[in-house]
Amino acid sequence: MAFSEHRYASDDGLSLYYREYGRNDGRDTILCLPGLTRNSRDFHELALRLADRYRVVCADPRGRGMSDRDPDWRNYNIATYMPDVSRLMDAAGVTRAIFLGTSMGGLMSMTMAYQRPECVKAIVLNDIGPAADRAGIKRILRYVGRHEPVNSWDEAAAQLESTYGIALPDRPRAFWEDRVRMTYREDADGRPELDMDPKIGDALRSSMRIAPILKSLRALRLVTQVRGVPIDAWDSFRAIEVPCLVMRGELSDILSGEIVGRMKAVKPDLHVVTIPGIGHSPYIEGPEMLGAIDTFLAGLDAAPRSSRSG
Repeated sequence: MAFSEHRYASDDGLSLYYREYGRNDGRDTILCLPGLTRNSRDFHELALRLADRYRVVCADPRGRGMSDRDPDWRNYNIATYMPDVSRLMDAAGVTRAIFLGTSMGGLMSMTMAYQRPECVKAIVLNDIGPAADRAGIKRILRYVGRHEPVNSWDEAAAQLESTYGIALPDRPRAFWEDRVRMTYREDADGRPELDMDPKIGDALRSSMRIAPILKSLRALRLVTQVRGVPIDAWDSFRAIEVPCLVMRGELSDILSGEIVGRMKAVKPDLHVVTIPGIGHSPYIEGPEMLGAIDTFLAGLDAAPRSSRSG
């Protein structure tokens, strides 16, 4: 097997899962955190590519993949996920890592730079920043946790294409058939089901209803964070003092060029790569994306030793 499988316990007793690629021999660790409804399998191609040079740890956040689902859907939020990440690092023996996050995983990576900067060597953000376009948010709110049941893997592949086709246009049916098992699993009757807790959608919609109230409180300087997570993600982004790469899908309806420009103004040394022909994709694959990560990591390796630690 190309990877080893591990479990650890969250602070509230859930059994959580992660995969590990490469050797644990003192080399740098890349900690991969997936998007809102996604899991560790999204990073398989990347991890195989990097396993001869890095230790790669890929997480299933609570409610996704092989990790337990939370009996209280209100725990599906970044304030709960951050202690889970800290427990993962403890379980895997990681003191400092290169964080690579897709969408929600990128928000978690930025939050780690705010909460525990000493644990972050560098950050790669896959199509996410400290702000998001409303069009993409509305699109996600329409479907997350609301997919109709499917009865076959063919139906699952068609549903997968209907969900992510906007981000990956003109892909042949074989593309979706190849990736369907990264997103679905078999239920007790052998039918495919989404490999995530549909209550994650309820949690997202609840957080969007609360967000304007929190922003108002922040504007009045009454509250700046909730359980250690800044209300304004720009506060987390401003905390990033390490090298950071942001990969923006050319067709993204989440991360606009205007937002990237604002990020560059805040962090002038930000590395920015636009990936042609894709939007807000959950996958880390393809020559442009993998090449951008290779180049960024090579720059870290080439940095003077005095600027490296951990």
